[in-house]
Amino acid sequence: MHRHHDLGPSYRGTVLLDLGGDSGALIIHTGRDLHGREIEISRADRDGPRTHSAVRERHVRDGVFHSAVYPDLEAGAYTVWWDEDTPAGTISVTGGAIAEFVWPTSSPPQRD
Repeated sequence: MHRHHDLGPSYRGTVLLDLGGDSGALIIHTGRDLHGREIEISRADRDGPRTHSAVRERHVRDGVFHSAVYPDLEAGAYTVWWDEDTPAGTISVTGGAIAEFVWPTSSPPQRD
């Protein structure tokens, strides 16, 4: 699923993260070229639904960057999906913390 959105930037203080207990957050850092693209994630330990977030331009104290933000995730391992069939990688989300994943600059190898 490669939906694209024409979204404006987000500014400091406009994204709220729900951290604490068993709840963590994930930020996927990308390049400007993915602006508007939805990136899907799913629990790595479950055969369950995927959730997505669109890459947006983020204006923060340290400058401007592009990322997809998942503000309220149950602690555990997550698969980040390159496309519908190919994982880009996995990341562990810990309760009370922000996990960060850097989007690969080239397509990951295909699985057999």
